[in-house]
Amino acid sequence: MKNRIKKATTHTVQNEGLLFEVSRPGRTGYSLSQLDVPEQTEEMIERRLLRDDDLAGMPELSEVDVVRHFTRLSTWNYGVDTGMYPLGSCTMKYNPRLNERIARLDGFAGLHPLTPAPLAQGALEVIRRLEECLTRITGLHAVSLQPAAGAQGEMTGIMMIRQALADRGDPRKKVLIPDSAHGTNPASAIICGYTVHTVRSNAEGGTDLASLREMMTEDVAALMLTNPNTLGKFERNIEEVCRIVHQHGGMVYMDGANMNALVEVARPGDFGVDVMHLNLHKTFSTPHGGGGPGAGPVAARETLEPYLPFPRVVRSKDGSLTLDFDRPKSIGRVRAYFGNFGVLVRALGYILTHGDEGLREATEAAVVNANYIAHNLKDTYDIPYPGRVMHEVIFSDKRQARHGVKNADISKRLIDYGFYPPTMSFPLIVQGAIMVEPTETEGREELDLFIAAMKAINEEAAEDPEILRHAPHTTKVGRLDEVAAARKPVLRWQPEGRQK
Repeated sequence: MKNRIKKATTHTVQNEGLLFEVSRPGRTGYSLSQLDVPEQTEEMIERRLLRDDDLAGMPELSEVDVVRHFTRLSTWNYGVDTGMYPLGSCTMKYNPRLNERIARLDGFAGLHPLTPAPLAQGALEVIRRLEECLTRITGLHAVSLQPAAGAQGEMTGIMMIRQALADRGDPRKKVLIPDSAHGTNPASAIICGYTVHTVRSNAEGGTDLASLREMMTEDVAALMLTNPNTLGKFERNIEEVCRIVHQHGGMVYMDGANMNALVEVARPGDFGVDVMHLNLHKTFSTPHGGGGPGAGPVAARETLEPYLPFPRVVRSKDGSLTLDFDRPKSIGRVRAYFGNFGVLVRALGYILTHGDEGLREATEAAVVNANYIAHNLKDTYDIPYPGRVMHEVIFSDKRQARHGVKNADISKRLIDYGFYPPTMSFPLIVQGAIMVEPTETEGREELDLFIAAMKAINEEAAEDPEILRHAPHTTKVGRLDEVAAARKPVLRWQPEGRQK
């Protein structure tokens, strides 16, 4: 492990040759028995439906060629099982294997989504129990597990607010969003038909109360804020923020994506929050990354409970669970069935395994880890909003920029030291931002290695900045042309000579 903090080598690892082009004519990985039907492909299938041309030039490989190729590729990949994954705001942490095993039980994994309620009592019990757990954790009245992602949870919450205000005879046009909120918040508000107006942050990184008071009018439907926010700060004036919004008839939506810094320590319902979403695939240990699966349950206080998506899982008089579709004020479905059910199973397993004390310990560890990194790097990297942080810490490249080194250079050099890069250039209100979130799953040894790597990179920035500007050096592929990759992406492999 100590070798990882030594100065990373600067040689470029070659492609090792023959990664894709190991094809040899006549080499196959299968053997089919002789056809027992006439070989009349062209007559049986119209020529226009055939894709013979696409197959021309495809590799001819043996089984061992294919197995070794993909196994080799897997060893080049980086994941949370490999090492620290400090993507700020994404909360990429280790997933206990027990939860994976539970989600694969036949009774859960093999259950058809159209199974009648009397034959799906176990799955409905999972849904009901998880809703009860999340209700207690958030301090709100009711939860819907239907939204399948955090952004969909945001949209669901704002749709509920819009419908509630319409029923009140008080439709409004605006949504206020602090500049430290998650980037998906404005999109969710606009999709629901609102115009978005930005509330600035104060010098401590919280919502500026003077700005909020000035902007909060009778035409504002809601305030959407992230707490803790993307600066890694807890909104210390959250109760006053909610009071200001409620005083003008608006509602408070909280982005709960960063709940891993609050679970069993503070409850949003106690702050005055009206509705919020949770990212189960971040806070409660489910697979994260690669586009899914996700889960973004919505929790609401009693006044908004009638507007939650239907159906709701309810208990009948005989004690069995059933689905309640008779909800006239509901905004309707936002997702087929109950979203990504496997994620819900994993989340409940995580919560029940930890219990109240374990969840609190995980929260405290996440906060301690972030502050440990902040404290040890505060003299090396600029911290635009100093002071205690919650789950993540925001650095900037201000000091390294004097040597012509940018945040992206630092990030790519970290790869040479064996770490996945942090989140770059976000939040937008911090120039050259480097967002680091160690999560609760990292031990002190790994944190010390990360800190040592960041200090070594700072020394390199002063002594030999060219090393950083051309990093990474030890990966299979060197630094890519990111502009060309964005404008002219190559989305599929094609045989040599057929690239367009």
